[in-house]
Amino acid sequence: MSERSLQNDPASRDYTPGAAVISSGEPPPPPPQGPMLFEVAWEVCNQVGGIYQVLRSKAPLMVQRWADRYCLIGPYDAKAAAVEFEEVKPPAWIAKVITTLREQGLVVRYGRWMVPGRPRVMLIEHWQGHERLNEAKYRYWDHHRIELPSQDGLIDPVVTFADATTRLLQALAEHRTAYAKQNWSSGAAPIVAHFHEWMGGLAIPEVRRRKLPVSIVFTTHATILGRYIASSRDNFYDILQYLDDGAEAKRFNITAQHAIERACAHGSHVFTTVSSITAEECACLLGRPVDVVVPNGLTIGLYNAGHDQQRLHGEYKEQLHRFAMGHFFPSYSFDLDRTLYFFSSGRYEPRNKGFDLCLESMARLNAELKSANLGKTVVFFLVSRRPTKSINPLAMEKRGVLNELAEVCQKITEGVGQRLFARAAAGGRLHLDDLIDEYWMLRYRRAQTALKQHCLPMAVTHILEDDQNDPVLNQIRYLGLINHEHDPVKVVYSPDFITPTNRLWGIEYDQFVRGCHLGLFPSAYEPWGYTPLECAAMGVPSVSSDLAGFGRYVLETDPGSESHGLAVLKRRGRSFNDAAHDLTQYMMRFVRQERRDRIALRNEVDRRSWEFDWSRLGRAYHAAHDLALGRFAAEHGGEGVAMFSASGTAMR
Repeated sequence: MSERSLQNDPASRDYTPGAAVISSGEPPPPPPQGPMLFEVAWEVCNQVGGIYQVLRSKAPLMVQRWADRYCLIGPYDAKAAAVEFEEVKPPAWIAKVITTLREQGLVVRYGRWMVPGRPRVMLIEHWQGHERLNEAKYRYWDHHRIELPSQDGLIDPVVTFADATTRLLQALAEHRTAYAKQNWSSGAAPIVAHFHEWMGGLAIPEVRRRKLPVSIVFTTHATILGRYIASSRDNFYDILQYLDDGAEAKRFNITAQHAIERACAHGSHVFTTVSSITAEECACLLGRPVDVVVPNGLTIGLYNAGHDQQRLHGEYKEQLHRFAMGHFFPSYSFDLDRTLYFFSSGRYEPRNKGFDLCLESMARLNAELKSANLGKTVVFFLVSRRPTKSINPLAMEKRGVLNELAEVCQKITEGVGQRLFARAAAGGRLHLDDLIDEYWMLRYRRAQTALKQHCLPMAVTHILEDDQNDPVLNQIRYLGLINHEHDPVKVVYSPDFITPTNRLWGIEYDQFVRGCHLGLFPSAYEPWGYTPLECAAMGVPSVSSDLAGFGRYVLETDPGSESHGLAVLKRRGRSFNDAAHDLTQYMMRFVRQERRDRIALRNEVDRRSWEFDWSRLGRAYHAAHDLALGRFAAEHGGEGVAMFSASGTAMR
């Protein structure tokens, strides 16, 4: 829906909650019978990291099971909401709750998330002033011994969101409970509240203290302490059981975040995480074993192109060829038909994401390809985000000249084609030189000359703000991966994500991935890892690691994964050098494959990708929600608590 149509749509304007109920003259419709599921996260309608992808892609599955008894709760951000959120009139009973809260000064906006499944959403304007913030911080210290710093730009919004979420859940629970006691013979209908990460879960301790009829599920997608420790030590999982979590939290100055995360884990009825390897981390650092592992899936059908997979790969590979011509051909050329494109991407954590291992392996692959003399070229793209001053002006200049050369070649082709046809029809002989206008011949030679440069192709596409202290760029320099003509491995470090608005690319990230031949994600710390899963969904082979949740899941479910294009590098208990050797050998085997072998491998990846669809992996979420209802009923002795399945029918 366009911005203009949103402005003119009565359902999307600001409304006075409860107005429709008052004017109708009829009794308000009751709350839906049976348990309701409210999913609470900082990234609802607000893309920050990987949790956004989880919530967004999982929404159709949740709506399918829970229907109108499913709703997400998140913080209101006007800029993000303008794109992803459509405000609509809420059901009458929720409108009553929203009206009550608004009278108390808390504004809650109700609408739909503009993603597949169109789930219901409540976004909270949670900032209530410094006085309310300080009161909330005091409560967390007084009631839960969670010490929160003053004037912290990261934690303060988390506290106000938690306070507002608690008030919202309490109002929803009280309204449903009161209605149930009056109208439902089966008694109260519980609410399932599923919280994601410490930033969305701080409400849990207060919800439990107030003894609300709310059954709590908490999912940590990574422990904040584990992420810090892993980035500073090579053998994180080997020493995990010997770590003092309190001392480590103090060392990294994250005692508040760690205390919040620990309280969320212990306050939930059901504690979950996204992979078995992160479950080990949770048991040691948070002091509670995980109840259910909930792997991250994708709605594969949104990515899978079926019979068009190979066609799209060829189409977007041409876009990469175009990039390679603009980036490398001003200095020298190579055979694009014998060029393979590898890539790695993700948050800028060079050690955790395995960027360091990728570059080390590229240097070794470069040496092996020189020795083997296969006549093939590998271009490795490393895509992340770093502070930059601008795109390198030389890169933009050469892209402009390349576009000029393309236009000239098109004009020459059109002109020659017309004249050649006329000459052929008249029985003339084939002489091309006199078919080209001198004007276009001159422009052709000028464009060719302007394209050339007397320096090596740049290893980084942008001018970094701190060029001298960038770990990735310094490793590229140290390894000598500076794109010499005689090097069969070329490196392009892009410190900005690939989007249609990125002037170097002008394509979607998904299109870039489809054009590549191999994704490399040999993480040293990765609770799950969506990048190899996205590759699989688009039929692109990839390498993960056994220190990543996705790689661990693949090893547990498919021992022969390498032959299916889902290779898993063994890093646990092995040295950096050993892992680099294994990755180099895998890439060497891949480079030796011919085109028909790569096509067969992409087809196998495409076939296996459906194993990661939410229709399969989402069953773990259903199990977690059912377990939460069961534990909540047991905690309350089964008295006054109506147990229902997700379809609304009574459970026996």
